[in-house]
Amino acid sequence: MRIGGLASGMDIDSLVADLMKAERLPMQKMQQDRTWMTWQRDAFREVNTKFLNFRSELTKMKLSTTFRSRMTSTTNENYVSATATSAAGLSSYTISDVKKLATAATKVNGGPVFQDAKSIDTRKSLAELQSRFSNTTDFKWEQGSVKKETVNVDKEGSVFKLNLQTGTNIKNIEEMSVKVGNTYFKVVDAAGNTKPLEGEVLIDKGTGELTFNEPLKTGSDIKVNYTTDLQIDTMKTGAEGKTIKLSNQGISEDEFEMKIGGETYKAKGGNIYLSTDSSFANPQGTINTETGVITRNEAIPKDTDVEVTYKYDYTSFRVGAHTKDGEKEEAFNIKASQSFDSMISQVNSANVGVSMFYDSVKGQMTLNRTETGNFNGNEHGSTDYSTNDQEIITKGTFIQNQLQFSTGTETGGTDAHFTINGLETTRSSNSFTISGVTFNLKQTFSGEDVKVNISNDSNTVFENIKGFVEKYNELIGGIQDRLQEDRYKDYRPLTDKQREEMSDKQQELWEEKSKSGLLRRDSTLSSALNDMRRDFYTPVNNGEIPSAMQQLASIGISTTANYLEGGKLEINEAKLKKAIEENPEAVEKLFKNDGTGYGQQGILDRLTDTANKVMDTIKTKAGNTFQTENQYTMGRQLDDLKDRISSFEKRLVQVEDRYWRQFTAMEKAIQRANQQSMYLMQQFGGGM
Repeated sequence: MRIGGLASGMDIDSLVADLMKAERLPMQKMQQDRTWMTWQRDAFREVNTKFLNFRSELTKMKLSTTFRSRMTSTTNENYVSATATSAAGLSSYTISDVKKLATAATKVNGGPVFQDAKSIDTRKSLAELQSRFSNTTDFKWEQGSVKKETVNVDKEGSVFKLNLQTGTNIKNIEEMSVKVGNTYFKVVDAAGNTKPLEGEVLIDKGTGELTFNEPLKTGSDIKVNYTTDLQIDTMKTGAEGKTIKLSNQGISEDEFEMKIGGETYKAKGGNIYLSTDSSFANPQGTINTETGVITRNEAIPKDTDVEVTYKYDYTSFRVGAHTKDGEKEEAFNIKASQSFDSMISQVNSANVGVSMFYDSVKGQMTLNRTETGNFNGNEHGSTDYSTNDQEIITKGTFIQNQLQFSTGTETGGTDAHFTINGLETTRSSNSFTISGVTFNLKQTFSGEDVKVNISNDSNTVFENIKGFVEKYNELIGGIQDRLQEDRYKDYRPLTDKQREEMSDKQQELWEEKSKSGLLRRDSTLSSALNDMRRDFYTPVNNGEIPSAMQQLASIGISTTANYLEGGKLEINEAKLKKAIEENPEAVEKLFKNDGTGYGQQGILDRLTDTANKVMDTIKTKAGNTFQTENQYTMGRQLDDLKDRISSFEKRLVQVEDRYWRQFTAMEKAIQRANQQSMYLMQQFGGGM
């Protein structure tokens, strides 16, 4: 129990509070020390971030493009243009007699697809447009189910399986394509074949098992287009109702079978009947074969299992091309319910080497190969050219007859023919690269030589070096400012009590002084500046560098006269540009020479080693955000201060309790003395 001055009349609470203020002074100092050390740690980390960014600049500078920027010039840009990478040598080329430019093969169909092209809405389904085709001869829809599946190779192997619906079979191998990455495989029926040849894949039409010649790598995707003999829709009714919507349209009544609960139904003439109704006398509902909607006479209860087996209308064709990556050919299985536009979009998104185009004015179509060049024998236009040399592939009744590509005409598909440096040669593209130089042929010509010259782009190299020097000076300036920053020891970190007594502006100004000089005269950073200056000053010993160019100063880069700047660099632009123009290889070697010893190392490698060393030292001392406090030196010191503060707080509680016990004992003693005094006064007063 604490007695607060009832007997003595003293303000014991204030006395104890004042005494505790004095007792708390050491803890306050420890808290301020911990705050200041936290600021210092963060300052070190900021410097480390600057070194990390500078190291990234060093990495960029080491790229060959930094010192080998190339510039091209051509005597006739209308005929030939060129660009060069850093890999290009300083040389020149002469292109003459461009006899032929590379062209892409184009196949124009034999006539209008529809009877009245201008009245056709290509957004309508193929089923709706069927009677409008110009050629309706022998046109018949296939019936079955169209499938598109991607099998993910989660484990290396050569045997994989399609997710074939139970009770269905793959219908027709001609309506099937298999692609892994950009490679198409020839599909072969597994029946009668035990092992696929190279470039083949066996398919078991009953199980959907795919067998490749070689194991496929983990992470590959097998993309398969195929058709099956039947479609099976399974569903559970979400609520009581009479309507069932199938997943497809254009339904065939042949082999239609629907199971609801324990009953089985068949279809005929737009109606559905129980399978036991052989006379088709009692319809149980209707089926709209165009929309795929079934309507029962009686409602189907909620949560009833429904299974419908059926076929629907589709057509199939194959499109492809001969390309630089080999022959590409894909099966396109198009539902009758798809629009004409959707069919074109499906072809164009398949990456099969061709694009399909329909002209609504003339009503004709084209197939255009997506790359130039000849990849299938004789070029178009040559005397030996035949249909076997065509670049574009079209197969299937629908594309040949209804889209009229069987009577189509293919043109193009030629290589560029030209002479370079006296050598007659060809390329599949008008843009091609030789020894790091990319040429672009713009038109045919003869009787004139177009000279292409590759030279060093001195101005770009100069700007790269200048930019690097600016980044270096920025780093040096930041570190030097930290090292020279004034330290105000009287401005210790504010306590919570002190903050309460100050305005926000006063706190800001005080803290600015408190945080000044966190890294003043730090030995690690001072040593880093010395090491980097040495990295720049030390000559690079290499026999390929002339002795007069083995130091930065010899090419126009030297330190400023102001020593307080910590070794910042300045550039004599005229001298540096001259060195780059006269001997770019020596300038490059000066910066990025591969050497076994320090003296043989280029400046960039030296600076990288120094930056790594400084960053490791700072990390050991100040850590980073991914480390716990016990993993770096300052962290352990902060942890120790935290423990000392915690222990001191416990001690203060004990001290405060002791003060209160002492004052309480004093109050009790005074109270007893007062009681005794009153007793004596009563005794003396009572005897008079």
